[in-house]
Amino acid sequence: MWPGPADAPPTTRIAMLAPSMQPSERRVAEAIATDVDLAVERTAQEIADAVGVGRATVIRTAQTLGYDGYPQLRVALARERATVAPAPDDTADATMLGALRGAVDRFSARLAQTVSAITEEDLTAFVDELDASTRLLVAANGLSAPVGADLAMRLTSAGRPAEYVADTLGQQITASLLGPGSACLVVSGSGVNRASIDVMTAARESGARVLAITSFPRSPVAEIADVALVVAPINDSFRDELLHTSRAALMLVTESVVGLLVRRRGDSATAAQAATLSVLGHSLSE
Repeated sequence: MWPGPADAPPTTRIAMLAPSMQPSERRVAEAIATDVDLAVERTAQEIADAVGVGRATVIRTAQTLGYDGYPQLRVALARERATVAPAPDDTADATMLGALRGAVDRFSARLAQTVSAITEEDLTAFVDELDASTRLLVAANGLSAPVGADLAMRLTSAGRPAEYVADTLGQQITASLLGPGSACLVVSGSGVNRASIDVMTAARESGARVLAITSFPRSPVAEIADVALVVAPINDSFRDELLHTSRAALMLVTESVVGLLVRRRGDSATAAQAATLSVLGHSLSE
């Protein structure tokens, strides 16, 4: 069942929940996402016939996405199509610059959905944990590793010291030594990275609180975490996430979360940032 806000767009819900759906439900969801306009016009039985499943499967899929039934999902799809700008035409400009502009346009078109699965309660609890923990370990692996390293540096520069260990075994050892009052923050776009899951498990067993930033709400990383921020993926599906992986949305949210922490901490965070700027200023040369 959809765990996020009620106003989250249906295609975003599909992209985030499809990997954890039953195979038959996933086929229905992917068929809907492939041609939203056609899905709006079809009945549940027509969708079922087209996909090769029973009508009950279509209804269950709608309910998994957080709707009472398929009619409510159709209405939500129609509403989304009416409010979201159409995707840019990739064939409009065949030059390299045109391709670059198209990629930027596609990203910007989905930016409004990036935080559609984050609730006020989860965000407040997340920032509270960052603020209150006596010790903080930031862990990230694979393609999320650069985001984790950047986040740790930003937190430290804002006066919230954070540890970052690049080696996966080192992460687990550090996590196992955290203890009560500490926190472990894992960044995992896919939510299924084995090394990151092991780090979270070690941190929890030590008595530390476990935080996560991921793109899939029913992934192991999201389910293990005490508090998880689920950032909608820029890509349309889990398959696209694997083939055309982007961590841009995660980076945007992590930067913004640090900004919220700075605002929460007030003068102390401002002073830390001033000290950081002073160090940076002395490192520059003409």
